[in-house]
Order: sequence, then C-alpha cells, then structure tokens
Amino acid sequence: MAVDELDTRILRLLLEQPRTSVREYARILGVARGTLQARLDRLERDGVITGTGPTLSPTALGHPVLAFVHIEVTQGHLEEVGDALATVPEIIEAFSITGGGDLLTRVAARDNGHLEDVIQQLNRLPGVVRTRTEVALRERVPHRILPLVEAVGRAASAERR
Repeated sequence: MAVDELDTRILRLLLEQPRTSVREYARILGVARGTLQARLDRLERDGVITGTGPTLSPTALGHPVLAFVHIEVTQGHLEEVGDALATVPEIIEAFSITGGGDLLTRVAARDNGHLEDVIQQLNRLPGVVRTRTEVALRERVPHRILPLVEAVGRAASAERR
C-alpha cells in the first residue's frame, strides 16, 4: 500500500495527538472531514492503522522487570507451544524467529523471583526443550513508529518525482 504525503501527515497527527477528534484533525490538516475520514478508513482497511487503544505501561502496572526469553521447541510443536504461551499473562509478545531458538518472548515481571517463576512455568510447557533469558537493564529507544512513517512518506514522495 502506498502511503503519500497526506497519509504521512495524518499518521503523524494520530501518533502525536491521539485524543483529537476527526473534525479537529481535518482542520489542522486543512482538508475536508470527508477526505480525512476516507483516508482513515483506507489506512485501517489496508492494515496500516491497527488499533486505537491506549498504550499501557507494565511498570506502572507493577511489573518493572522486562526480560526477553528465547525458547527452543521440540520439532513439530511450535504451534502447540505458541498457543500455550498465549495463556501466560506475563508474556507481552511472542515471535517465531530464526537463529538461536524458535520463539522469542517479551516478559514483564514484578521482580526477579517472579521472573524466575515465569521461566520455570515456560520450561514445564510440553514441547519446550530449553529457555535462555536476557534481562533488559534500561530502555534506550522506546517503541516508536513515527520515524518509519516519515521515511516511507519521503520515499513515496521521491518516487513520484
């Protein structure tokens, strides 16, 4: 899906001012409300915009320890283990990966003891061979998407020239 300059401006506003109304977005952008709504609908339909909910902090929820747990899985059990991971509330994300392991999970825990309990729970899942854990010390680049949006918009503008 091609993202043009207006799409980029819309996405920037959504990221920077997520609680603003569509009418106000249209006023800021200098476009008709119907034009903006059509663009938003297309961006959602094309999967560019995937949600509108708030971003929550595991730390503020009492889970300040962040760890990345690599999971090695018995061949043929990736789906089964993936489904089991979805039942562990401390797992924030899980991905199939290449390299050293089969799955990579992001885990939030209350403290190191709680993290150990979660890891032991993962090790007991049928199909899990072993785990390897890395604890995050400090976030250096917070989750972000705006720089990518802007780069895509610049590339689309350059292609049209």
